[in-house]
Amino acid sequence: MEPILPGAPWLIAHRSMLGVNKPHKITLNAQDYVIWQNQQGEIFAINNICPHMQAPLSDGWVCQERDTITCPFHALEFDGQGRLYQKDKQDTQPITKPLKLVISNDCIWTYAGFEPKLPIPDLHQRIVDEYEFMGVSGEKSIQGDLLSNIMVNYDYNHQNGTHKELFKITSCHVTSFEENGYYATVKQDLARANNKLGEIIKNPILGILPKNLSNTLEYSFPSTTVFFTKTPIGKIAQTHILYPETEKRTKTFILMYAQVGNPLMKFLFKNSVLQAAATVIEQDTGAVESLYPRQKPKIRLPNEEIMFYAEKLYRNW
Repeated sequence: MEPILPGAPWLIAHRSMLGVNKPHKITLNAQDYVIWQNQQGEIFAINNICPHMQAPLSDGWVCQERDTITCPFHALEFDGQGRLYQKDKQDTQPITKPLKLVISNDCIWTYAGFEPKLPIPDLHQRIVDEYEFMGVSGEKSIQGDLLSNIMVNYDYNHQNGTHKELFKITSCHVTSFEENGYYATVKQDLARANNKLGEIIKNPILGILPKNLSNTLEYSFPSTTVFFTKTPIGKIAQTHILYPETEKRTKTFILMYAQVGNPLMKFLFKNSVLQAAATVIEQDTGAVESLYPRQKPKIRLPNEEIMFYAEKLYRNW
C-alpha cells in the first residue's frame, strides 16, 4: 500500500505498554515491526520479518545479555540495528531494517523512515509538565481507515448520539474553534442529566462528573486529540492517539493523565477514568465499523466545519 501521511510523527506506544525483554509487535502503514525494551529502559525496534525464512520475530524471545531479538524458528539473533549475531560475533552491517525511534516523556514516536514533515507536538510536553500519568486505556485495532477515525475525533455532534446514553448528555455546544495550521483548539459546553445509581456503581466517574462541563479539546494533526476537563476531585487530560496500521485498519489507545491531590481519591479516580475511556473507545469503534461506504451528505449539522478542517488537512497532505 501507499504510505498514509508520510512524514507525520506517529506515537506507536507508551513505555508502560512494553514489558521488560518482551517482544511487542506493532503495525504501521502495513509494515510489521517488533519492539522491545531492555532492563535499562533502552528501546529497540526492527522489521518483524526474519530475513532467513520470514518467521515473525515477535513470536521469539529477547536475549537480555546481548539485547537481541531471537527468531522462534531457527534461534537467529538480531540486535536493535538489524545486525545478525552468531557464534560470539556480530555482523557490521544490518541485514534487516531497524525502525528509528524518538523517545519523549515515555512516548515512543517514529517517522517510519520518512523525512519529518511535522515536529513531535509539544502538546504532550505541556501535559506531562502539569499532569500525572494514570495509565493506558482502550488499546484497539479498529476496522476502519485513518481518515474516518480522525473525523470522529473532530466531530462534536456524534457525542449527542454515540455517547449520549453513557454520559446522559442532553446538549453539546461548541463555543469557539481556533485553527493554526496543523493545530487546533475547541472549547465546548456540555450538559448532562443525572445517572442512575446502577450506572454510577458500574462506572464511578459518572458520579463525580458535574451536570455542566466546560471542556477544552486540543488537536495536533494527525495523531493526537486531548480532552481537558475538570471534576470536583481532579482535572483530566485524556489523550487520544491514532495511527494507521493498514489502509483499512487504524490503531488507537488513550493515554490518561490527571491532577488529583488526595491519594485515596487518586486510586479510585484512576480506575474509573481508565474504565470510562475504554468504554468511549468501544462506542467509537462500533460507530466507525458500522458505517456504510461514504457518500456526499445531504444534511449539515452545526460545527461540522471543524470536522471538514481535519479532512482538508488530510486531503492536502
